[in-house]
Amino acid sequence: MTFDDVTVTYDGAAAPALRGVDLTIPEGELCLLVGPSGAGKSTLLGAVSGLVPHFTGGTLSGRVTVAGRDTRTHRPRELADVVGTVGQDPLAHFVTETVEDELAYGMESLGVPPATMRRRVEETLDLLGLAPLRDRPIATLSGGQQQRVAIGSVLTSHPRVLVLDEPTSALDPPAAEEVLAVLQRLVHDLGTTVLMAEHRLERVVQYADRVLLLPAPGAPPVLGEPASVMARSPVHPPVVALGRVAGWTPLPLTVRDARRRAGPLRERLGAAQRPVPATGDGQVLAAADRLTVRRGRAEVLRGVELRVAAGQIVALMGRNGAGKSTLLRAFLGMHAPASGGVRLAGVPGPPHRTRPAELLRRAGLVPQDPRDVLFAETVAAECAAADADAGAAPGTCRALVTRLLPEVPDAAHPRDLSEGQRLALALAVILAAAPPLLLLDEPTRGLDYAAKARLAGVLRELAAGGHGVVLATHDVELAADLADRVVVLAEGEVVADGPTAEVVVASPAFAPQVAKILATPAGPATWLTAGQVREALGVAP
Repeated sequence: MTFDDVTVTYDGAAAPALRGVDLTIPEGELCLLVGPSGAGKSTLLGAVSGLVPHFTGGTLSGRVTVAGRDTRTHRPRELADVVGTVGQDPLAHFVTETVEDELAYGMESLGVPPATMRRRVEETLDLLGLAPLRDRPIATLSGGQQQRVAIGSVLTSHPRVLVLDEPTSALDPPAAEEVLAVLQRLVHDLGTTVLMAEHRLERVVQYADRVLLLPAPGAPPVLGEPASVMARSPVHPPVVALGRVAGWTPLPLTVRDARRRAGPLRERLGAAQRPVPATGDGQVLAAADRLTVRRGRAEVLRGVELRVAAGQIVALMGRNGAGKSTLLRAFLGMHAPASGGVRLAGVPGPPHRTRPAELLRRAGLVPQDPRDVLFAETVAAECAAADADAGAAPGTCRALVTRLLPEVPDAAHPRDLSEGQRLALALAVILAAAPPLLLLDEPTRGLDYAAKARLAGVLRELAAGGHGVVLATHDVELAADLADRVVVLAEGEVVADGPTAEVVVASPAFAPQVAKILATPAGPATWLTAGQVREALGVAP
């Protein structure tokens, strides 16, 4: 895969999205594409698959060559047998109802003979561990299973290159590990070249053979060994951030490497003041009382007890399908309880029997798909409508967008934004109203570390002003940094509820990297983030 002086400029754009990209990614390697939100990662991935410029429009100068084919003269369909593409949302990728049919669909489109199709389907079922699921409806699968099916549906065409855009962004930690194990197997056993963009570097950087960094929009890319690129990258995982605080050289990329060097750091922290957890003793803004919710015959929530106080930030965690999104929607009356109930401060009756306009003055929900709350033709129009609906001062929503992601243009259509930019806009639309209770469903999909830090700052300010915040998330690093309290759901039931420092370190699946590194045989660490360690040691940012 070769880029020869590639520059991409979209119609009407003031500057190129990519400029002067000139590099070669060796065959049979896993190359991790990193960079801030809006730096051009999705554009670079699209240039490999032919979506840029054939689908997106704009101008591509220079040349991208994949398996000897020039993507300027080969449309995506003509590259489908050598490039397989898997986007951020696996459900948007599917065109059939069952696993086996989905695996066969791409080959049918390419005219592969039936006997060959059958053999490749069986091989892919075995390779990805999908054989027990072959007849299952895709809609009934977990997030990790769906992502494996999405990968399998392009693998049956035997592509030489696999392009993935944030494949773990919507997955819980075990499901993410499941998908990453599959990708490693493809690279090591089949020699597939994998080009993957991902913001949650703590999950993936240790698997990369090379890292391709886009430092900023239009800036020259940097390709190199993971450790050397991470040493200069503006985006990096917590293990690297901790290494910078501690002054370790070379910087570690894995928890195991960091633990081997952490002895002196643990001693320095031994005498430091430990983080003091916040308490949520303000007015109760929302409550679930023995809440049970059914969908058909299935109990999605079962006997859930939860209180959210003013000034408190609560993280809902748990594997895909545990009931987190259902609980958030129940607070807004979108699900009628089968038994038990939900209460909102200032709402006299049950939410599911209350007018939506009245509910929205008390609580706001940012859904997983930001497109559900975006309806205008431009960012500027969306922000103006949000200010008017919220009764906020003109410019309130736009100021929030700029604070989260400064580079989002006013004239852009929301559908043309990156996933992270769309999410920032949706967050700003809901946050402009500043309702007493804020509900956020996976609020960091597509956001880089800097944007997540800015979002955390906004939410902390709201909590300090007496708002309550509940966020459903698989992002253990966000929960460790932001939440006062963590509630873990499993199979619709609350299985853990307590201060963040107590809950997350009790489970390897939910423990942040810094806690794993600083834990000792005598017990878990109370330090959860590199920022806490930096503050304790008095190290300048």
